[in-house]
Amino acid sequence: MTNALRASHPAKGSSQEGGRLRRGPLLLMSVATGLSVAGNYFAQPLLDVIGRELRLSTTMAALIVTAAQAGYALGLMTLVPLGDLVERRRLAVALLGATSVFLLVSAVAPSGPVLLAGTLLTALTSVAAQVVVPFAVTLAAPEERGRVVGTVMTGLLLGGLLARTASGALSEPAGWRTIYWVNAILVAVVAVLLWRFLPRLHTPAGLSYPALLRSTAALFRDEPVLRLRAGIGALSLASFNVLWTAVTFLLAGPHYGWSEAQIGLFGLVGVAGTLSTPVAGRLADRGLVGWVGGVGTALLALSWAATGMGGGGSLAWLLGGVLVLNAAQQAVLNANQNVLYALRPEIRNRLNSAFMTAFFAGGAAGSALTSVVWVHGGWTGVSVLGGTLAAGSFALWALDRARGGDLKGSAGTPGR
Repeated sequence: MTNALRASHPAKGSSQEGGRLRRGPLLLMSVATGLSVAGNYFAQPLLDVIGRELRLSTTMAALIVTAAQAGYALGLMTLVPLGDLVERRRLAVALLGATSVFLLVSAVAPSGPVLLAGTLLTALTSVAAQVVVPFAVTLAAPEERGRVVGTVMTGLLLGGLLARTASGALSEPAGWRTIYWVNAILVAVVAVLLWRFLPRLHTPAGLSYPALLRSTAALFRDEPVLRLRAGIGALSLASFNVLWTAVTFLLAGPHYGWSEAQIGLFGLVGVAGTLSTPVAGRLADRGLVGWVGGVGTALLALSWAATGMGGGGSLAWLLGGVLVLNAAQQAVLNANQNVLYALRPEIRNRLNSAFMTAFFAGGAAGSALTSVVWVHGGWTGVSVLGGTLAAGSFALWALDRARGGDLKGSAGTPGR
């Protein structure tokens, strides 16, 4: 049992049992991560209809996606490190409560600026998901860490992907604001359930908040593995977000002419890709995390060849490329997290904060670049951008591999 686990103080309903995390609490944590981040993705299939109702330009509408990524990156940098300072269950529940309130701001937004503010604040506090992930890892036995990361991250990824489908499906019969009302209620409910069924866990770092933030930033200087994984992660999410920002405009355009509901259903293609996440976790537990990252980054780059061919109306190529891209991105993320969580368990929240800040900063940059490239280069320009970013993530992995870099598995087993 880890020192962090010995330092915890289980309350009634504790999921701590012989160092293993029981299925019920694990699934609850997975659902919580999915619901908490879902609000960051509702607007993606609705950009066209939101832009018409609020009279936004294409560039302004695309900034809603950027605001979600930027707010999430800010929350990762300023709020997630608090998991090494305050009691984690209380922190997670408080952040979920705030997320519920800010979703209501988006639901009643009368203008673009208010919607941008609501999106930014929702994303800021939705980093509760990144408090819950290391929480679950700390409660898990070392030999099941990959499986636990895979399960919780599957919930998070499904939340993002199904959010697109749900928002599109509800938009046509009930208006685009409905999904924000529904999610606000669900997030509030899951916050209550987490408070009831998770144990208290307090692993104080013995630092003030400013010192905690400084020590988090210093990790980029002190941990070369973090720098590498942050670079791979930032480029991979930037590539991923290029697709999901631009595909709404493609599917709503003349080649496809889809409605909001149809565009939302397109998100189900990405759901199939989440099947790679548990597989990647199990491979990581077997010491193959290095190759999971390598194959994932390679497939991420190759997927853009097929995705690019879908711009002229070839749905089969588009579906195939998107399916591979989603599976590859999730495998890369799982590999990165398993490596980082094995580095220094006593500062797991700060490592997660540093990595995820870079990760979502890359995602925000990808979304922002997409809005410009789409206007000037269309789907061809978008495909070149996405493929270039993905190739960059593979190049970083290959460079580290060539140098014999530190590619260690989730339980400290050298990657093979």
